[in-house]
Parts: sequence; structure tokens; C-alpha cells
Amino acid sequence: MKVPIYNQKGEETGKTDLPSEVFDVKFNADLVHQVVVSQMANQRRVLAHTKDRSEVKGGGRKPWRQKGTGRARTGSIRSPLWRSGGITFGPTKERKYDKIIPKKIRRKALFMVLSQKAKDKELVLLDEIKVEKAKTKKMIEIIRNTIYKILNINKGSVLIALPKKDKNVILSARNIPKTATIPAKDLNCLDILNYKYLMLPKEAIKVIEKTFCI
Repeated sequence: MKVPIYNQKGEETGKTDLPSEVFDVKFNADLVHQVVVSQMANQRRVLAHTKDRSEVKGGGRKPWRQKGTGRARTGSIRSPLWRSGGITFGPTKERKYDKIIPKKIRRKALFMVLSQKAKDKELVLLDEIKVEKAKTKKMIEIIRNTIYKILNINKGSVLIALPKKDKNVILSARNIPKTATIPAKDLNCLDILNYKYLMLPKEAIKVIEKTFCI
């Protein structure tokens, strides 16, 4: 697939062929859904936690003797039958929602999502992304000159995949609503699908090939 390359002013500077093994993969919605659900499950934090009788404070001795008091026998005030006692079958932090997805399937789903972005013209390829100083205003200008101007839109969330860590670009983009940066080597289905448009410097394609095409 041949796509144009733009500079930061939105001017076309040439064309390049996207690697077919990454950007020309047939979309399978069920497979992508499976990978996205697994990612969301793996990010889930277990917050609800109730204490069972082994975790409740107190109850070190038997409240009263076994016989002769006329009251029901009991061994500990931590019993679930008592007020402030342990909870039976309550939610605990030991629950696990992790889902294991094979690496090959995760990579296949990533290629499907990247291919769909390219086919839907939601991917913009730049020769480079460079900011001399960390300025939010400068990054907004770059996005307007590239994503908005090239795709003829006036709004939309943008994910910028960087071939290497660039502190100025990261700082310039972090205060822009619905805009985020991510290292190209860490691209994944969930992050790409969370944003409408994907901005790639051409060097990022080499990083994607080197990282995922093994």
C-alpha cells in the first residue's frame, strides 16, 4: 500500500510503501475483540475487599465458657454470626481477572487494527515530528497542519506513535485534550482503538517492523 508522506506543515514531500505484513491484513472483528477484552481485563484493579474471620481484629480468647451459662456456645467474636465479625463469601482482593492471549494473536490483532486505520484513511505519515522546545501551542499547530488539514476535519482524538523517546514532543502533547503519545514499540490494539486518528513518523514504521515482525 502506497501512502503519501507529509512534513509538519502538511505539505506532501513524497510517497512510501507500507509493509504489507503490517498494513495489509484482513480485519477479523472477533479476534480484535478478544484481544481488547483481555487487555481491559488485565488492567482491571480489584478494589472491593471484605475481611474474613482470620483478618478481623480481636477474638483472641473464647468469649465465655462452653457450658453452664445458658447461652449459645461460641468460640470467637470474629465469627461471621457476630456483629463486626468476619464476612462469609464476600469479595476479596485475591480475585484475578487476568486473561492470557498468545503473543502471535496479539500481534495479529495489532496488524489488523493498523491495517484498518490505513484503509479508513485515519493514519497520517510524517517525515518527522520535531519540536525545538516543549510548547503545547507548537504541537497544536502541527496537529492542525497535518491531521486536521490533510483529512479535512476540525476535531478528533489523536495518538502519536514515536520511534524513540522525545521529551519535548511528549511534554508538548500531554496537555492537549484527546491527544496522547506512545512509543512505537509499545503500540497495542486498545490504545490505537481509543483514538480516532494515528500519527506516525516514517521512522516509527521501521520500529514497528523490528519489534513485531519476528
